[in-house]
Amino acid sequence: MPNKKIFDYTFLSLGLLIQVITFALSSPFRGTEGVLSLSLFSGCLGICSVCLASQANIFTYLFGFAQVITYTWLCWKQRFYGEIAINAYYFFTMIYGVVVWKRRLQSDSSTVTPRSLSGKLIALLTTGILLGACLAGWALASFTDDTQPYLDAFTTVPALVAQALMILAFREHWFIWLAVDVFSVILWYRAGDYCMVAQYAFWCANCLYGLRRWTSLSH
Repeated sequence: MPNKKIFDYTFLSLGLLIQVITFALSSPFRGTEGVLSLSLFSGCLGICSVCLASQANIFTYLFGFAQVITYTWLCWKQRFYGEIAINAYYFFTMIYGVVVWKRRLQSDSSTVTPRSLSGKLIALLTTGILLGACLAGWALASFTDDTQPYLDAFTTVPALVAQALMILAFREHWFIWLAVDVFSVILWYRAGDYCMVAQYAFWCANCLYGLRRWTSLSH
C-alpha cells in the first residue's frame, strides 16, 4: 500500500508539472493570457479529478465539478458545442455518481469496489457508440457552425457512455475514456490550446493506470 501511495502522488505531481510547463511554453496564446490561465487552472483540476478516479476514490467528484465549469467556458470560446453538451451531462450525472459511489465504498475507506460488463454488452455498446458518433458528427456539420464537427462528435458520444459506466462503477469505462482522450488530443491540438493537449495526453496515460488499478480492486 505505501508503494501505491508513493506512485499515486508521483503520478499526480507529474501531471500537474506537465500542465505548468505547457502553460509556460504556450507562446501562441500570448495576448490571450486570461484564456491561457483558465486553461491551466482547468487542466490542473482535471488532472486531480482523473488521478483520483483511477484510484476509484470518491473525491474525484470534488475536483470534477470545478473542472466541468471551467472547461465548459473554454469550449464556448472555441464553439465546440458537443463538448459543451457533454459537460452539462457530466455535471448532473456526477451528482448521481456521488450517491452511487457512496453505496459501493469499501468499509472505512474512500475507495469504491468496481464491477465488470459482459462480453455481449460490450459489443452492443461499441456498435451503438460508433453509430451514434457518426450521426452526431453529421448533425453538427449540417446544423451548426461547429469548427470540428466529427472530432467533436467522437469526443462527445463515447464520453456519454463512459461517464455512465464510470458512475455505475464498471471498470470497462477506461477503454472508452482512452479513445475519447486520444480524439481530444487531436481536437485541442488543432484548436491551438496546448494546455488542453497536455491535459488529455496525460489522461491517456491515466486511463491505462486506471484500468490496471480498477482491475486489481475488482478481484
